[in-house]
Amino acid sequence: MSDELVIPQLIVGLGNPGTKYDRTRHNVGFDLVDILAKRWQISLSDSPGERLRQRKQFQGIYGEGFGSHNAKIRLLKPQTFMNLSGQSVRATIDWFKLSPASVLVVYDDLDLPLGKIRLRLSGSAGGHNGMKSIISHLGTQDFPRVRIGIGKSAGEKDTISHVLGKFSVVEIPIVNEVIQLVNDSIEMSLKKGVEQAMSLYNSRSIPVPEIVE
Repeated sequence: MSDELVIPQLIVGLGNPGTKYDRTRHNVGFDLVDILAKRWQISLSDSPGERLRQRKQFQGIYGEGFGSHNAKIRLLKPQTFMNLSGQSVRATIDWFKLSPASVLVVYDDLDLPLGKIRLRLSGSAGGHNGMKSIISHLGTQDFPRVRIGIGKSAGEKDTISHVLGKFSVVEIPIVNEVIQLVNDSIEMSLKKGVEQAMSLYNSRSIPVPEIVE
C-alpha cells in the first residue's frame, strides 16, 4: 500500500443471512453494520424501487449516506452466506468503481480473545472462509479489515458450534462494549485514516471476567 491515507468508502460486515444466525458469534460483522446504519441514519435496502434493485445487483443488503465525518459512506451485508462473501463485495466495488483499498471488512476472529479488536491494512484470511472468498474475488489481500475477537471454544464444545452459537448472557455486555470500540475506531478511520486508528485502538481491549462454560 502507498503512503497515502487509507480512508474507507465501503464498510462490509460479514455474516450469514437468516434468522437462525441472528446474534451469533459469526455474525458480529452484520451487527456492526446495523449499528453504524442506525448511528448514521442510513437506511439499509429492503425498501422498494432503486434500492431493492441495487440490493439484488450487490447480492447483499446495502445502504449509503453520510457518516459523522460528513463524507459519503456505503454499508454492505453480503447475503450469499459466509463462504461466498466475495461475490457480493466484488459486485459492489465493480458497480461503484472502488479500489480494494477503499473497502473495510469487519468480521469475527477465533484467534483473538473476546474483548479485543485488531485493525490491519492487509493480511491473509487466517482461516476465515468469508475472508478467503473476498481475497479470492478481489485478487488481493491488500484491503483494510477489523477483526473482532470471539475467542476459541472452551471445554468440549467444537469450533463450529462455538462460532455459530450465540453469545452467553455474561458475554453480551462485553460484546456491546466491543462493538462501541469498533464504532469509534471506524469513525477515526474515516476521519484520519486506518493507520491512525490502528495506532490508537489495537492496544485497547474490554476487560473480560472469567467465564465458566
